[in-house]
Amino acid sequence: MNVYEFNQAAWNRQVDEGDRWTRPVSSEQVTRARAGDWEIVLTPSRPVPQEWFPPLDKCDVLCLASGGGQQGPILAAAGARVTVFDASSRQLDQDQLVADRDALALTTVEGDMADLSIFDDHHFDFIFHPCSNCFVQDIAPVWREAFRVLKPGGTMISGFINPVQALFDPDLEKQGTFQLKFSSPHSDLSISDTDRKRWFGAESPLEFAHSLSDQLGGQLQAGFLITGFYEDDWGGREPIDAFMKTFVAVRSLKPAN
Repeated sequence: MNVYEFNQAAWNRQVDEGDRWTRPVSSEQVTRARAGDWEIVLTPSRPVPQEWFPPLDKCDVLCLASGGGQQGPILAAAGARVTVFDASSRQLDQDQLVADRDALALTTVEGDMADLSIFDDHHFDFIFHPCSNCFVQDIAPVWREAFRVLKPGGTMISGFINPVQALFDPDLEKQGTFQLKFSSPHSDLSISDTDRKRWFGAESPLEFAHSLSDQLGGQLQAGFLITGFYEDDWGGREPIDAFMKTFVAVRSLKPAN
């Protein structure tokens, strides 16, 4: 199976189905962002601290695997020069819709987050990478490419899923019981088509629960320094929120020298 092509098609369908992460921001939100009143999320519910962002006026920003008409338009309205990069053409259509509707200067590029060869070295000042690397099998190339295209002294902020969230028995989880069933790291490719269809839907995106070693250690190995960290949950929408936070947000720096 070609995971990239499967997930590309899956996210195109997610747009048609109105998934939460495919719904564009409103004109009112864009107007407020132009006036300096804005916030965006890397993870489901907790807004990113404002101090994690560089000054955005004329800042070259890469929204990495971040289509959907949500974060990119807000950053553009706040003054940044934004490129939204995503595998899903329909997700990028959402960003272009907001750009056209609200007269925003914003560029969209379709591609694989693990291959940023379309961009030169040291091209961006800032990278915004939300919880999306769970849709690629190997995240080491994602971190290497992000480090390459970021300018020295630039920052990347990224969100990802704590791998433990994918390890529970899906049948018991629906009943509010969290019993370990899978080992980490976990891949949807390791379960049968029948179970995947029953638990998640046959056409849902394939997900990969990468280890913390690959998420945090992978960034360090690529050359980043980690300078910020917080955890998040589903905002009370899921039973597991009563027990633990299952999302992580990280701020990372590419050394100036």
